[in-house]
Amino acid sequence: MMNLNDPASPIHIRADGPIGWLMINRPDKRNAMTQAMWEAVPKAAAALDADPDVRAIVVASTCEMAFASGADLAELKDIAEHPERREANRQAIRNAQRSLARTSKPTIAMVRGAAMGGGCGLAIHCDFRFAGMGARFGIPPAKLGLVYPLNDTRELVNLVGFSAARRMLMTAEVIDARTALAIGLVDSVQDDEELEGAVLAFAGRIAANAASSVRGIKKTLRLIADGQVDDDAVTATMFLDAHDSADAAEGIGAFLEKRQPDFKWNG
Repeated sequence: MMNLNDPASPIHIRADGPIGWLMINRPDKRNAMTQAMWEAVPKAAAALDADPDVRAIVVASTCEMAFASGADLAELKDIAEHPERREANRQAIRNAQRSLARTSKPTIAMVRGAAMGGGCGLAIHCDFRFAGMGARFGIPPAKLGLVYPLNDTRELVNLVGFSAARRMLMTAEVIDARTALAIGLVDSVQDDEELEGAVLAFAGRIAANAASSVRGIKKTLRLIADGQVDDDAVTATMFLDAHDSADAAEGIGAFLEKRQPDFKWNG
């Protein structure tokens, strides 16, 4: 069992005020992801999501050379020889990536170095992606005789469109940070030494807003990404109940009084 609070653990977490950090930490293997690491990600995301002081979650690496270089291919070769392990590994990867898309709090990937294959998938499933100038992105299954999962492919298409997704997947080419920005794969590119400051400033802007609004917005966007096209009872209730919330009272009051709102997050 991985100790998520141990800084030496391949997946670990910490909270710095309103920012929760989910750290990938296997620098000797350029953060190649083992099944145990995939299985730890949802637990780490859930722990930060449940922390009442955390307002945004940053997914980052302790290794400047790589955000995550994808699956550990030595382990993957062994898994391929045991059909019963293939499905468990597939589920572990899927659950890890989906957990970042489905936290109630916003997730931000801070990408330095290589984000390849499943590592690129981790970034894709975050709500935002900030890249250092030296970041590189690639999805290499076509070079390995493998097929990228539908869930990952859908998230990629939602970001970059079919044309750019086809090119990334079918050529397996590696693109630099500027190209990633141009096609919409990342939201911002910064000099490497300025990347963390830019991420923290952006996270701070989110943290200054109302918790209920941020959660509701993320949930609504996820429903749209999953195919919902109109309000149902759940989304209509979200809209109506917001009017009676403490956040609405504070936000509207602050606007009328011409002051900055002081929202209480409460988890």
